Amino acid sequence: MGYTDTEKLLKECDAGAKMAVTSIDEVLDKVSDNGLKQLLTESKSTHEKLGNEIHSLLNEHGTQEKEPSLMAKGMSWMKTNMKLSMDNSDATVADLITDGCDMGVKSLSRYLNQYKDADHTSKEICGRLVSIEEKLCKDLRQYL
Repeated sequence: MGYTDTEKLLKECDAGAKMAVTSIDEVLDKVSDNGLKQLLTESKSTHEKLGNEIHSLLNEHGTQEKEPSLMAKGMSWMKTNMKLSMDNSDATVADLITDGCDMGVKSLSRYLNQYKDADHTSKEICGRLVSIEEKLCKDLRQYL
């Protein structure tokens, strides 16, 4: 069965939100600054809430959730652990999450362009996810 552009866009947003939560979980216990820890915890919560909205929309469309690819998760895990083993600092955590935000914005923007026939609601959700990523990236600058 082929998926509509709406379903495809929602699935990619779902995978992106899950990837963000996983990435934040990987580094959260390495953070020493309380402000950075709070920023990441709040962002994780925001991603989870949007993820729940996405899940509801996927259910309405009778479409399954999408997990981030094993390759993406594996590469992220490797990069995170390698960088933190060389420099276990808040600046390294901020750098890693900033890179993830940049990749997320790039990917989601590509999907928005690719799935032009997606409905307004799914495009709006994708736009919100992009905004969350851009805001987190901006807020992390003080920790770089």
